[in-house]
Amino acid sequence: MPLIRLNKYLAQLGVASRRQIDQITIGRRITINGHIAILGDKVDPENDTVVVDKKIISAQPQQLVYYAINKPKFILSTTSDDRGRQTVLKYVPKSPRVFPVGRLDFESTGLILLTNDGDLALKVTHPRYHLPKTYLVTVLGKVSTDKLLLMEKGVKLDDGVTAPAKVSVEPAKLNQTNFQITLYEGKKRQIRRMSAALHLHLLDLHRLSIGPVELGQLKPGEIRPLSPREITQLKS
Repeated sequence: MPLIRLNKYLAQLGVASRRQIDQITIGRRITINGHIAILGDKVDPENDTVVVDKKIISAQPQQLVYYAINKPKFILSTTSDDRGRQTVLKYVPKSPRVFPVGRLDFESTGLILLTNDGDLALKVTHPRYHLPKTYLVTVLGKVSTDKLLLMEKGVKLDDGVTAPAKVSVEPAKLNQTNFQITLYEGKKRQIRRMSAALHLHLLDLHRLSIGPVELGQLKPGEIRPLSPREITQLKS
């Protein structure tokens, strides 16, 4: 059997996404035949023994599963936390093991996908696929049209100007502005950083959709399986 890159191999087995596998590898948490793995290593699935966090990884792939969840506030979108804080895994079945696709920060709420399909995770998170993600943003006070146009056209951040986005204003509420924004790139904490750069006081950030998958009527902490159509659309 031909050798397979370690991150691709473990992603196919549902251990984590390829990016997450690379981070675990950098953390020296993976061994191949007793030797600490490094980035770029390849494995022979039929003959090599791969261990992640002291657990031997079976070469038999798990059943692939896909969930959408409405992440509550103050829940981490990770698989574990060294400070003992709760993660989104508390809301999904323990088996088969899944991992969150991408991130939604600690204070934000809304749609997160969880799966054990590493190839799907790559397509959802990799910048080259430009998968749109829509958020409902609430800021304090009235926001000027100029600032909303800057959100749409691009805001200068320390790592470059943000890509064009789609912005639509919701009906006004007392002392606050609600607007939806659709992003086509994935800069870290992008909306919070855009808001800070424009001197907007962000009150709430809620993700409504990821590509074809919509949050819908899911309540905080509720999950649902993705439909076959949603899975096909994400993969294509």
